Amino acid sequence: MRFLPDREFRRCVARYGGDARPRGFSCWDQYLSMAFAQLTYRDGLRDIEACLRSLGGKLYHMGFRGRVARSTLADANNAHDWRIFADFAQVLIRIARPLYASDPIGVDLDQSLYALDSTTIDLCLSLFPWAKFRKHKAAVKMHTLLDLHGNIPTFISITDGKVHDVNILDEILPEAGAFYVMDRAYVDFERLYVFTLSAAFFVVRTKSNVVLQRRYSRPVDKNTGVRSDHTVILTAIDSAKAYPDPLRRVSYLDLETKKRFQFLTNNFTLPALTITQIYKARWQVELFFKWIKQHLRIKTFYGTSENAVKTQIWIAVSVYVLVAIVRKRLGLELSLYQILQILSVTLFEKTPILQALQPSDSQENMLDSANQLNLFEL
Repeated sequence: MRFLPDREFRRCVARYGGDARPRGFSCWDQYLSMAFAQLTYRDGLRDIEACLRSLGGKLYHMGFRGRVARSTLADANNAHDWRIFADFAQVLIRIARPLYASDPIGVDLDQSLYALDSTTIDLCLSLFPWAKFRKHKAAVKMHTLLDLHGNIPTFISITDGKVHDVNILDEILPEAGAFYVMDRAYVDFERLYVFTLSAAFFVVRTKSNVVLQRRYSRPVDKNTGVRSDHTVILTAIDSAKAYPDPLRRVSYLDLETKKRFQFLTNNFTLPALTITQIYKARWQVELFFKWIKQHLRIKTFYGTSENAVKTQIWIAVSVYVLVAIVRKRLGLELSLYQILQILSVTLFEKTPILQALQPSDSQENMLDSANQLNLFEL
């Protein structure tokens, strides 16, 4: 918890009046309880209450000041504004991104590279009626812009399941010179033109019904899988009006799966093969969604209100980023998964965190000790 900027947390709380009505259980108590639940994979509020109460006096030294009870935590999840934890997660993201700025991304690219996608979290309609998705189904969507240097989320929007992915482009302010890679769901030429006007680049997989006219062709090396590299213009009236500038279309054949892809981009300087590698890097955002669903609590929820769901997701994101910060600041070679597993069983041990997270050679020292007697020595 010492890696958390507590002053920034208090600012987030004050911004939304989180502790304006003191009830003996502050936003900080709530955050500690929910972070404990994420790190130790608790199943519900009763589970959180029972485990924390069993720790007794250790809670005070960890920063808890209120009495942890199921009803109190449930009330806090419903009452304390979820934006407190969203803003705090953004604070941690701003800390984490410079730490991973020099990490490789698997593409020969000097500029920043972001992947945009969403994942759907299914819910029970009878318990979450505010998140109605279909006739007999509820869901929320987690729209994420992932910085591929370290796989740190830079933008997250949590909406109901009916919000189409392409609408999220309206909420993103493109960074000049950066690359944004997206799937076919984000093909909207009026919105994509905003990237061009902002001097940002995009790589998007095109749809089969997009009508294009070829203007120029560039030579390609077909041994790399690239089949064509064309400069094209949109010919449909509405599309051409929305995006009047030329585009670049790169056709690629995956030599292993024999599957053909076509990409559109507004960058005309990078090699065609690099454009295909940029799109391949988009898979990292899929792995990010899979990772947090498997290793954090964002598929089952401790509350049923919209505020409780968003609070839990944002705290889960902040825990992910916090572990990433700890990993970098301590210079650990362990993966985030390994760190989470170790923390889940050592969270309240009086052991220096670096000692707990580094491999121990105590077994080797014991075997090599000349003073250790052999019980079975004849």
